[in-house]
Order: sequence, then structure tokens, then C-alpha cells
Amino acid sequence: MNEIWKDVPGYEGLYQVSNNGIVKSLKFKKETILKPSLLNGYFRYCLCKDKKQKRIYCHQLVAMTFLNHKPCGMELVIDHINNNKLDNRVENLQIVKHRFNVSKSKKNKNNYTGVYLQKRKTKYNIYTGYLAQISINGKKKHIGLFKREYEAHLAYQKALNELI
Repeated sequence: MNEIWKDVPGYEGLYQVSNNGIVKSLKFKKETILKPSLLNGYFRYCLCKDKKQKRIYCHQLVAMTFLNHKPCGMELVIDHINNNKLDNRVENLQIVKHRFNVSKSKKNKNNYTGVYLQKRKTKYNIYTGYLAQISINGKKKHIGLFKREYEAHLAYQKALNELI
């Protein structure tokens, strides 16, 4: 695929980013590929305009430039489809709701987000099941207790889809 370069929104004529996630400076009528720094496992660049510096992640630059993403706090975020934080190619990025991005990345000891192995001991036996719960505005909501892990996962997904 051919590399496509576009001006970074708000930094037209100063910086460009490619569809492969490479950033270059156009200052002093000379093109210079910038070296990123690493923060929390993500590539980050320092852009300067009117003597003010702004540090911004590479995936945000690519999404703003090629996907018309408008940063809006934590409402909509950029997700790396293949979960590789350093792969900032435009085809590896998607704009998603924050809840989706968090549920995609956080896995517990089980195979599914929001599903937990529950062991309860009674006087006569030990009951094992799978608890499904979802967090809404910082408060946990009990969805149910299921015999099979996959059933708990389906209940969690249903509750998640009702929120979205």
C-alpha cells in the first residue's frame, strides 16, 4: 500500500502524518521524520506551534487526520484493532466507545470480561458457578449466576449492548 501523507489538523504546513503512523516536520522548509517517545506503551510526539508545545499520541494524530476523529475526552476513543499499541497504521485503528475499549482490554482469569468464577461452600456441598456483573458509573450491577461460563458471558454482552 502506498504511503499517504496529510497535514495534521491544526498544524497545517508544520507537521504531516502518514497512513502508516509516521510523523514528519515541515519546519524550516525541510522535511524531517520525527522520533517518538514512549509513554504507557504508546508512541507520542511533541508538536510545536506559536511557541507552545503539545504532546500527542501517534494513534490520535492518525485518527484525527485520516478518520476525522475529534477528541472528546473519554466518550469516543481510538482502539488498536490488533491490540498492538505500536501499530498505528490507519487500517489498525477504529473509533469506539470508551466502555468497549475497556471491556476489550481487561480480561480476568476467565475467558470473558465481566465473568468471574464463584465458589460457595454450604453445609452440604460446594457450589461453583459463574457470576456476571457490569460496572455502571463506578457501581457494580449483578447480572446473574450461571452454571456455564459462556452463559454468563452472553448475559454480560446483553447487558452491555443495552447500555450502548
